[in-house]
Amino acid sequence: MRVILASILALAALGAVLVFPSRCGAQSIPSDQDAASNRLLQTASGSALPRLPGPASDPDGPSDSAVPSAPEPSAGGVEHAHVPWPEQIRQPPFSRVAIGADVSPLGIGLKSAILLSRYFDARVMGNFLSYDTGKFELEGFHVDANLHLASAGASLDWYPLNSIWRLSAGALFFNGNQLSVTSNIVPGTSFTLNRQKFYAATPNPATGVTALAASGILGLHSRQPALTLSGGFGKFIPRSNRHWSFPSEFGVVFMGSPTISTRTSGWVCLDQLQTQCANIDSPTFPASIDFNNALQATLTKWRKDMSSFTIYPIFSYSVVYSFNIR
Repeated sequence: MRVILASILALAALGAVLVFPSRCGAQSIPSDQDAASNRLLQTASGSALPRLPGPASDPDGPSDSAVPSAPEPSAGGVEHAHVPWPEQIRQPPFSRVAIGADVSPLGIGLKSAILLSRYFDARVMGNFLSYDTGKFELEGFHVDANLHLASAGASLDWYPLNSIWRLSAGALFFNGNQLSVTSNIVPGTSFTLNRQKFYAATPNPATGVTALAASGILGLHSRQPALTLSGGFGKFIPRSNRHWSFPSEFGVVFMGSPTISTRTSGWVCLDQLQTQCANIDSPTFPASIDFNNALQATLTKWRKDMSSFTIYPIFSYSVVYSFNIR
């Protein structure tokens, strides 16, 4: 009899739930009569039937922990719709690199940078250029000039307050920048060294007279490694998801005083009639002695004049592409 009574009451409770659903999807709050019916069913059946959720004041109702709650914003798998802007662009060290190119007084430049932190990048660079003017005539001299630029270095870039302005310090570990000149002097042409006039001898195979020729190298690399200091505008590695950047740079290389070296060969004369001539490699004839003394005096003056030019300018505008590596 108890089993039949319990079954009837259970069916009645189920019918009430189906006939009177809660509005707008919210759970209905059972009345005291529902709670009493629930306890009666438990007593009648002698087993623990699922209880209807009771009000918060009902001691027999379920605890708050049993009610499922909405996921916390920090729970895994939940997208954060309002992540702060700095967090969206935070990049760990060594996670992004850049490759770029530029043109500067150091030549055509290739460079690569890697992100160290929010404020620092490390950069390596190489520069090269070779330009031959070809032979041309200048005041009786057949001149061929060749500009050869080659250098490699590294620098540390600092962006104060994470701004787009940059301060950089580094060094050129290799510097082969130089200007070389070769010249063949037209026979019979006069020229002046140290305020003294000389004449290029006319070649004569019978007597062994050869044409006067000279070559010289202006070296721009007396100090190695050479310290570099520069500033600029724009970041080599943007602190965002942008790939392209166009940074500028201006600064100096502390290269040291330029060096001058020369090589000469052939015959030189003291008069236009070429009666007082000598091979410049001979140390005993007046023409060769005067020529070598005048040449050394001229080189000494040139070296003194250029001794104050110890820095080399840097200014460039780069095109750089950056990307993530991890």
